[in-house]
Amino acid sequence: MKTKRMLVYAAVLSVLLALVYLQFRSWRNFDWSTFWSQTGQVSKLDVAAAIVLIYLAYGLRALRWKIFLRPVRHTTTAELLNPTIIGFAGLALLGRAGEMIRPYLIGRKVGLPFSSQVAVWAVERIFDIGAFAILLISAIFLADAPRQLAYYGRFRVGGFLIIGLLALLIGGTLFVAWKGEGVADWMERRFAHLSSNLGHHIALRIREFRGGLNTIHDFAALLQLIGVSLAMWSMIALAYWEVMRSYGAGSLDRPLADVPLLMASSMVGSMIQLPGVGGGAQLATIGTLQYVFLTSHELAASCGILLWLATFVSIVPAGLALAHRERLSLRRLSDDSQIQEHGASASPPSA
Repeated sequence: MKTKRMLVYAAVLSVLLALVYLQFRSWRNFDWSTFWSQTGQVSKLDVAAAIVLIYLAYGLRALRWKIFLRPVRHTTTAELLNPTIIGFAGLALLGRAGEMIRPYLIGRKVGLPFSSQVAVWAVERIFDIGAFAILLISAIFLADAPRQLAYYGRFRVGGFLIIGLLALLIGGTLFVAWKGEGVADWMERRFAHLSSNLGHHIALRIREFRGGLNTIHDFAALLQLIGVSLAMWSMIALAYWEVMRSYGAGSLDRPLADVPLLMASSMVGSMIQLPGVGGGAQLATIGTLQYVFLTSHELAASCGILLWLATFVSIVPAGLALAHRERLSLRRLSDDSQIQEHGASASPPSA
């Protein structure tokens, strides 16, 4: 497993090095003194406000998980906050290897099986995608400010594509909730002949996802989950905006409606990242600031890095402090969560 992980990291590193080379090859006149000067002049108060908003967003994540657990376990937002912070610190430091730390810790905390929390995690992703898609679609089609940006036409085409994908996502989710067991059985039979028991693995994920949907026990809970998700992503957008405002007037002094477009580029770039280092998100953000928001090389680089630090890395100190207080090792938690995940995937289907 470690060999496979190293190969993945090597591939990601190769892609990042190529992207860095292409980015900086166009920056032959990059002025480092300007970069450090602009970075040093940011408003510390605005950056601090952005970090506070990010921490509040993590609190809303814990609240949302509490709503998911309501049908099976009574818990509190405060009880789920520490596992949430530690989990996201693990994700920031370890990359995808730390992604299951949060459901693993929450399962241990509330005394529920790991598989049930993976199911909640899967459904949580749907609410994240849906809430952010609503913000992005609103920015593209309803707000006036983004229309002044370079490449707005391409964003508009992307907006129509997102609407279509969101409709498919909602339709697929409803279908799995209705006929999930039948879909899982069909997938298990259809791909049973392939290596590594692929059919069982796919069926397991479908059943987990359907189990997670069962945590939405009534319409009121659904409305609460939607409201919390929209509030959380609005806070993240405000945090991005605060970081941009910290540079003062200029090309980064943009309306709030422009921010979801920048967030979208960061999310796409985050698919190519190295643990603890990132890379893809920063490059995508810097590129968007330069070519869409028309900022200088130096300002784009400074803001892109600061956005990454404030919105993604800022949780690490708190996460490490909490992990130390609870005598937890992030690497050990990552290994244990992956063992549980692979153990569930390798289990033969029940008769």
